[in-house]
Amino acid sequence: MMYLITGLILFGVILTILRIIKGKELENRVVAVDTLTTITSAILLIAAHLSNNGLLLDVVLVYAILSFTSVIAMARYLEGGL
Repeated sequence: MMYLITGLILFGVILTILRIIKGKELENRVVAVDTLTTITSAILLIAAHLSNNGLLLDVVLVYAILSFTSVIAMARYLEGGL
């Protein structure tokens, strides 16, 4: 079962990287970067669960907050409000 989950996550990462490379507009690339950070957060959560490491949960929380903030900043910049 873990191999299936790992394979699906890897497939999602590959598709997201392809969207970053082949995205025609900058907005598509921003959304793809946001998706990649979400997938990375999920990978870190799975690693925290498998290793029973509660400290890694704090790292995931900070990473998610920084990711959200950076996507909001990129969106405001693209909108012209920053």
